[in-house]
Amino acid sequence: MSQPELAGTPVLILREGSSRSRGKEAQHANIMAAKIVAEAVKSSLGPKGMDKMLVDSFGDVTITSDGRTVLDEMDIQHPAAKMMVEVAKTQDNEVGDGTTTAVVVSGELLAKAEDLIRKNVHPTVIIDGYKKAAEKALSTLENIAIKVSSTDKKFLTKVAMTSMASKLVSESRDYLADIATDAILSVTEKSGSSYKADLDDVKIQKKPGESIRETKLINGIVVDKEVVHPGMPKRVEKAKIALLDTALEIEKTEFDAKINIENPEQMEAFLKQEENMLKKMVERIVKVGATVVICQKGIDDMVQHFMARKSILAVRRVKKSDMEGLTKATGGKIVTNLDGLAKTDLGYAAVVEERKIGDDKMTFIEGCKHPRSVTILIRGGTERIVDEAERSIHDALCVIRDVVEEPKIVAGGGAPELEMGRSLKNYAETLPGREQLAVMCFAEALEAVPITLAENAGLDPIDIISELRASHEKEHTWAGVDVFKGRVSDMNKEDVYEPVAVKKQIIKSSTEAATMILKIDDMIAAGKSKMPPGPPPGGMGGMGGMGGMGGMGGMG
Repeated sequence: MSQPELAGTPVLILREGSSRSRGKEAQHANIMAAKIVAEAVKSSLGPKGMDKMLVDSFGDVTITSDGRTVLDEMDIQHPAAKMMVEVAKTQDNEVGDGTTTAVVVSGELLAKAEDLIRKNVHPTVIIDGYKKAAEKALSTLENIAIKVSSTDKKFLTKVAMTSMASKLVSESRDYLADIATDAILSVTEKSGSSYKADLDDVKIQKKPGESIRETKLINGIVVDKEVVHPGMPKRVEKAKIALLDTALEIEKTEFDAKINIENPEQMEAFLKQEENMLKKMVERIVKVGATVVICQKGIDDMVQHFMARKSILAVRRVKKSDMEGLTKATGGKIVTNLDGLAKTDLGYAAVVEERKIGDDKMTFIEGCKHPRSVTILIRGGTERIVDEAERSIHDALCVIRDVVEEPKIVAGGGAPELEMGRSLKNYAETLPGREQLAVMCFAEALEAVPITLAENAGLDPIDIISELRASHEKEHTWAGVDVFKGRVSDMNKEDVYEPVAVKKQIIKSSTEAATMILKIDDMIAAGKSKMPPGPPPGGMGGMGGMGGMGGMGGMG
């Protein structure tokens, strides 16, 4: 083959069907996808934000304004858009609130970066500028933060109310914020000079019915089980509680055992022996003085009968997480061997009672001396409201925990974002070259928060932002958007507070997501793999049509 002929031969490196986009085209596609995700949640930001109705592939409906929930329920395919979902997840896992804001700021950072790329500023320069801007923004946050006490209930409640203002349950937020604050303060423990609160110690139990105002905080645990025997007492006061992780039954042997019984007397003796063994179990429980038995495994009918005679209240097949909560709440110890049960292992509660909630019976263990584990029983008119109330209370619990662990707060309403923006603009002027542009863009991206708050409240964003900028220039640090009064106000006086931890995480996660997407200049997507010719493999019939597999091309 002569040389010229070789030159015309196409060289295929990628598999047939693969697609590739490079340079500005790839960046534009990724930024576009991320911006669309940000647009989707933008309208739900703030107290005047709208809710989203999401219907999944099974027809289940979710109504929410929670950024993370919206993005989780949307079946997002584009890889860059998926990164935005991860921003919301990280935000939720780390600090529990500010998910919508984090996504909106990420989208804005990318939109501003795209303008710079069009002006031929290299993405690496933008990334460096963004990183410097993020550091400066974080140090500004530290400077303006208001220090509070970790256990100051007044501020903790205000932080919780701010978190709930943008939720479906905002009418009852004063009531719910109080419950959430009491719950976290109950489980807060001092470690050294700081405080720690574990959200797993606040159990949330949901039951549709009544109204949101019937939501209660129980200083103890609510177990979704009923008393095992009708002859048992339904209420025990000053209860001494045995927590058992062993079956109150006679174990069936692993191997086959044959017993030759010749006559009825032997049969009688055999049954009597079994009965005595079960009786001894109950005697052991009675001996240590337990009046309530909470068992993680099964309880034999005969044992139930003996317990009922001794007026012991028993509950069986309780979840492991509930058992762990009960040890913290009642101060009891979980016993795995009945012979080892001692008086010191028993927990205490003022009252253990079975109550009917809606159609179900539940067992309440409350009035514990030093509950290190508590339960919030959420009620609401419909299942949707109960679900949204749970999400709102989760966010409130998270922000209270954030302040308990890092006792610093800032006022809300877009005030800290504007203050950070102002210091960034001053900082940008000290930088040489094009990084200055990137820092300016970062400042403008932060201003998207008050602009969006104003837009969602039906206010004129241009008027509001110019008034805010002017206020901040005059050293009014906490000037923000008061969406209820429809004007710029001092958010400190309006008692709108947010944890510094949430704001820090918004800066960190949105900067990282934006820089990660900007760094991509080449997208290579593998082609869809085709099924081999011939009949489908045996027994796999209908695999391609499995609901929720999301067009995976017949599982190829």
